[in-house]
Amino acid sequence: MSTSGVFASDLFSRRRKTAAAGEPAMEQSGRRIFVEADDGVPLAVWEYGPADAALTVLFLHGHCLHSRSWDAVRVQLERADLRIVCYDHRGHGASGHASPETYTVEQLGLDLGAVMRAMCPAGQVVLVGHSMGGMAALSYARLHPEMIGARVVGVALISTAARGLTEAGLGRYVVRRPLTLVRRAVRRAPRAMGFGKKLTGFMALPLVRHTSFGSWRVHPRLLTFATAMVNETSVVTMTGFLDDFVEYDESESLALFGGLPVVIMGGTRDLMTPFEHSVEMANVIPDSELICLDGAGHSVTIERAADVAESVSRLVEKVWMELRSSGGRLGLVG
Repeated sequence: MSTSGVFASDLFSRRRKTAAAGEPAMEQSGRRIFVEADDGVPLAVWEYGPADAALTVLFLHGHCLHSRSWDAVRVQLERADLRIVCYDHRGHGASGHASPETYTVEQLGLDLGAVMRAMCPAGQVVLVGHSMGGMAALSYARLHPEMIGARVVGVALISTAARGLTEAGLGRYVVRRPLTLVRRAVRRAPRAMGFGKKLTGFMALPLVRHTSFGSWRVHPRLLTFATAMVNETSVVTMTGFLDDFVEYDESESLALFGGLPVVIMGGTRDLMTPFEHSVEMANVIPDSELICLDGAGHSVTIERAADVAESVSRLVEKVWMELRSSGGRLGLVG
């Protein structure tokens, strides 16, 4: 494990000029495709850059967000020789809803497999997962260990955890009586609870400000954007994954990433997945780079997009260097 701050590469410095601080690009663009999951759920996928690029960066968003949570990061990474793929998890954004029993981290790993088969049938892939997206990447690694190192050649785990979600931070409240009762009520009367969520939607803004951001001085546009994503997420999706989080443990999957370029990042004010989770993961993965974002909260892809993009850009450059040194044949399988 190595620990670092963040510094700007020449490539990143040029890209950074395209998005002013606090004013990320929020235009939905790219080519939209629907990929069918193994159980038939349609997953909305967006593709940017050349379809035949040798390297793809695949972004995985967090719980109660969607692919546009990566917008401000993505626009700073776009380049002529890089392909970027983002998609909405089941029950989120433009993807289809599914049976509540399928709202599990393991199913997210299966969904990632479907996206990989459809969108990345050849070439190398760098997985970048935020929060629940990082958990999906770990689940995918366990389900498809043969792909790690062969096709998946770099990983970024951002504000996420491999286990123990209910042992620290706000996750401790998931197993306490009030939230347990809410989860049961949603299972019994999803429509009524969904209507109740709409009526109390105005309460989401202060809640998101407190739980997702490290500073109370967050740009109003960022706060509104993050709150809108939470309000758009159905109460069934929101609570369905909470049940699985209680038992979540993908800690054994971490070892599969050993030997790959790996970045692990977290904020010191993250109430959802406290930085101690990042430290624990970095201690397991040899030679991983641990990045601490001082003062950042959980939604670092929005709050600290420039720092996230900078670190992912460095990760991509490291992967490119290894590809060039191997003549572009690093683990390539058709």
